[in-house]
Amino acid sequence: MRKLLFESLFRLPFTELPPLPDDAALTELATAVGRAARRRLGRSLSIREIDAGSCNGCELEIHALNNAHYDVERFGLKFVASPRHADVLVVTGPVTRNMREALERTYHATPNPKWVVAVGDCGRDGGCFAGSYAVVGGVAEVVPVDLHIPGCPPTPTAMLQGLLALLERVDTGAVES
Repeated sequence: MRKLLFESLFRLPFTELPPLPDDAALTELATAVGRAARRRLGRSLSIREIDAGSCNGCELEIHALNNAHYDVERFGLKFVASPRHADVLVVTGPVTRNMREALERTYHATPNPKWVVAVGDCGRDGGCFAGSYAVVGGVAEVVPVDLHIPGCPPTPTAMLQGLLALLERVDTGAVES
């Protein structure tokens, strides 16, 4: 124990570098998502996040969208507490047997037009949890998915790019609303 204590005093903490103070590309991307949402819906884009059984890696990146650096709410993207107020369901993790019915109910409670975004590799096919007795599979096994954002976990920027791609596909008619 004493050895660990002394080592921790001399070892630098394991942290990531902070984001650049002026990230114009990020601001431009978030502004484009906000504009596309207003063009398509006439208002802000409301997002309901659902954890269907993940390890919480994707949730941490989704929650980063609301931190002081990304602050997506200033661009018209807001996270809502009820599926009845949502336009987009963002689902993370493999769908576990215990969460299957909850995900189905949430999907049916969301008014049309609605879109489902599966976030992360686990949302696509179960990821490293695939084949477990407790896992049904990816999100598409339970509800129809309009967009998949790959990564383990995907970055907040990748999620913004995915939402923009979804809204642009909806505008061109490639995705049903």
